[in-house]
Amino acid sequence: MATPSKYTIRARQRLDKYQIVRKLADGGFARVYEAYDTIEGIYVALKIPHPEVLHHMAIEDFRKEVRLTAWLEHPNVLAIKNAQFIGDIFVIVYPLGDESLADRLTRRIATRTVLTYAEQLLGGLAFAHQHHIIHCDVKPENCILFPDEKLRLADFGIAKVALKTLSAAGTGTVGYLAPEQAMGKPSFRSDVFSAGLIIYEMLAGVRPEWPYEWPLPGLERLRLKVPQEMITFLRRSIEVNDRKRFEDAETMLAAFERLRSTIARFQARKKNPTKRKTKNGRGWQDVRRRAFLRQYRKSLMLNASCGRCGNPTSETMKNCPWCGYGPKVYRRPTAFPSRCRRCGRGMKLDWRFCPWCFGAGCEPRSEREFSDVRYNGRCSNPACSRKDLMPFMRYCPWCRTKVKRRWRIEGSNSKCPKCSWGVLPEYWDHCPWCAKRLKK
Repeated sequence: MATPSKYTIRARQRLDKYQIVRKLADGGFARVYEAYDTIEGIYVALKIPHPEVLHHMAIEDFRKEVRLTAWLEHPNVLAIKNAQFIGDIFVIVYPLGDESLADRLTRRIATRTVLTYAEQLLGGLAFAHQHHIIHCDVKPENCILFPDEKLRLADFGIAKVALKTLSAAGTGTVGYLAPEQAMGKPSFRSDVFSAGLIIYEMLAGVRPEWPYEWPLPGLERLRLKVPQEMITFLRRSIEVNDRKRFEDAETMLAAFERLRSTIARFQARKKNPTKRKTKNGRGWQDVRRRAFLRQYRKSLMLNASCGRCGNPTSETMKNCPWCGYGPKVYRRPTAFPSRCRRCGRGMKLDWRFCPWCFGAGCEPRSEREFSDVRYNGRCSNPACSRKDLMPFMRYCPWCRTKVKRRWRIEGSNSKCPKCSWGVLPEYWDHCPWCAKRLKK
């Protein structure tokens, strides 16, 4: 096995095709370097585990974990580009981000940005928990930030191997370690605890410490930024008793998504404390929203709210019709029993293709044919096996044929000047199907 001297890496040193630029971080598990890939012509991050981690009993574990995590494709998971031995040095290669969340926490972060980061953190963690992977070391240093406020969680599975290779019974970063993980018993709830601490620190500006007794430091600042429901959410996330926490990140993410509209309304009230009221005390925007829901909730399948402005939306929409926000992956509640692996929108168990994003084909989860009152259209392909379509589908879920019909909104004759699909310019500022700004 390599001696520590062989692990001394310096700037401008070559490791196979990688030329070291500088050291980025030095942790208890590995050192991270910025390097230039001389073949692909891009900058990457190299993670090189310390030699004591790579004793002969751990090498096979690392190979298994790298194989396990290399295929985890999610917008908020930092994928492994490569993992190999270069001589005696084990190198794990990642895309190079702008900075870590730990670096970003040294500067002021807007509440809107914090909520964006929190949603992405929970999204990546929930994806791992769906695949039965416990991270074991969720901390700001492992949250890598990319342009356009993109966050990706790093070290899936790799930290799990470190649990078995380092001498301590409970391995992880002490400041973010769940009590049961410190006792050597990590679980999905341990990752929930660590994520809760990170979100609390981003909002309150201070990280709580043991014994985590309420009121925690920074609570008064927290109350100025988010509603009481969000504080209750955070308190449940960082309960010392793991049985009182969310059972996994999927449950935690679902609870967070339910809070987004409440948080958006809280922030809107803060921003416009003297906004015009109607005679019964309601703001005119609230009255307009209620009127919109009464008339169109059923026909537009309005089962969600925008993560940015809090107004009602549908998973069939590509963008929010109120503010134009269009996330690449839909993470709001779905009205269907399954989800597309590509876009996150709902799917029925007998569909063969995603009708919303032209996603890759998938095996139906049931051989049974399910009827649905929402089927009110027909596929134009004469060879299609079922032909049933729901409003605002872009592709047939049975044969993948593109839907040529210009969908209209029941009770309205307005249409988008760009895509010709139905719109409601009396309510909306953007077309939810193609994102074009609507003229009033």
